[in-house]
Amino acid sequence: MDKNDHFSYPPDSDLDLSFTSCASAATTTTFSSSARSSLARSSLTLSFNESRLSSTTTASPSTSIPNLHSRPHRQSDPNWSAIKTATNLSSDNTLHLRHFKLLRHLGSGNLGRVFLCRLRDNDHANFALKVIDRDSLTSKKICHVETEAQILSTLDHPFLPTLYAHLQVSHYTCLLIDYCPNGDLHSLLHKQPGNRLPLASVKFYAAQVLVALEYLHANGIVYRDLKPENILIREDGHIMLSDFDLCFNADVDPKLEHTTQVHNKLRLRNNCFQNRRPVGQVVTEFVAEPTNAYSKSCVGTHEYLAPELVNGSGHGNGVDWWAFGILVYEMLYGTTPFKGASKESTLRNIASARGALFKEQENEEVQDLIEKLLVKDPRRRLGCARGATDIKRHPFFNGVNWPLIRTYPAPEVRGINFKRSKSHVSGMALQKRKQCLAGRTIPHYNTLPVAATYVALFSRAASTTPLARGIPQYLRLPRSSRTQAAVKDFDVDFKEVMRFFIAE
Repeated sequence: MDKNDHFSYPPDSDLDLSFTSCASAATTTTFSSSARSSLARSSLTLSFNESRLSSTTTASPSTSIPNLHSRPHRQSDPNWSAIKTATNLSSDNTLHLRHFKLLRHLGSGNLGRVFLCRLRDNDHANFALKVIDRDSLTSKKICHVETEAQILSTLDHPFLPTLYAHLQVSHYTCLLIDYCPNGDLHSLLHKQPGNRLPLASVKFYAAQVLVALEYLHANGIVYRDLKPENILIREDGHIMLSDFDLCFNADVDPKLEHTTQVHNKLRLRNNCFQNRRPVGQVVTEFVAEPTNAYSKSCVGTHEYLAPELVNGSGHGNGVDWWAFGILVYEMLYGTTPFKGASKESTLRNIASARGALFKEQENEEVQDLIEKLLVKDPRRRLGCARGATDIKRHPFFNGVNWPLIRTYPAPEVRGINFKRSKSHVSGMALQKRKQCLAGRTIPHYNTLPVAATYVALFSRAASTTPLARGIPQYLRLPRSSRTQAAVKDFDVDFKEVMRFFIAE
């Protein structure tokens, strides 16, 4: 595709060739451009999915991602209000890149760098801007960039990112998404004693990751990059998966299944998750798993690779459930179960017949869950047949009220300070939080017969879906390497990116 296909070229008189970086709170640096003409050709407008806003705005013709459906779970997001205000105040009623201030570098990944940026004149509208230099990528990696942008444009889930804007500027692709000020789970683990979390925290994070994976699989998306580095912690302490460049799409056949609740011999100790569903109750379960997914490409992080990825025999949806088992193990024990002295020895351990070794006697339920997820044969691995539906029924997750998982209070852990979210939660839900913190139980909502992800999938047609109509809006919830890459030539890259942030 020609780089100029989607470009709009403002007149030179609109451009200011000096611009200011707020790279740190202590210093302010000014950069100048020596190429006025090239800068003019690179000053483009941001495009965004206009239907997510409550009123009509003007979208740039450079929009390259189709708006697939509305985002009901993001309607109360204050960032959209801030974007709307900036757009309305713009002289041409269009959101421009110059409306944002680039603040600092957040991190680097396989494809590009991520910066913290903020809407000008709004100290609360912070975003993460993923900047990808297409000229430095191979054609294969450019395909990964396009895959990530396409997937981000379709997501609508509280544990997955929102794509606020997608733009092509010169040889850069920029994705404007949620900013998570509490960093990632990998950093959080390394702040804990022994790099491990308490069992209650493991259960909290595992449950939210499980719901996010369920949503992805229900949409035919195999993630293939689950690891603590890609699990970000939002301001309120809840999680958000990131980095979707290694995903691949597959067909999925959603269906409802009626099953009977059976007695589990394994029982959880008392905590804020209590099992309130009576034995023998017939429940309706939503099953949507891409069981026919197949790929032979070998991608991912070596400690999280499934055996079928290591031996190159081809893989499908099971790689995500294997990685989920590795994740639970690492949160519990502070290391991955097959880690060796080198990358090669780690891969040999994964491909060998031996199973995961448990360092000490932990909770019986969580060890049983890990063993079932880390079965070498994907045909017998928990989750590969019926997806998250089967994993949710494991005794470790007994008592989790899945439709209300977003309303559970985040655990208090060392090294993280989070803000309790008050938006879109009713007084009743807040009361449940208080009861949970006090060690009391949360009653099961029998009026919600299916998992929250099912509601999220069909909420795009909420006006015609009886199930969605019968549920209050606040309950419509569904929704590299292990070492970070070194930052090379950061000053040059920062100046290059700053060329596109032009103060009005």
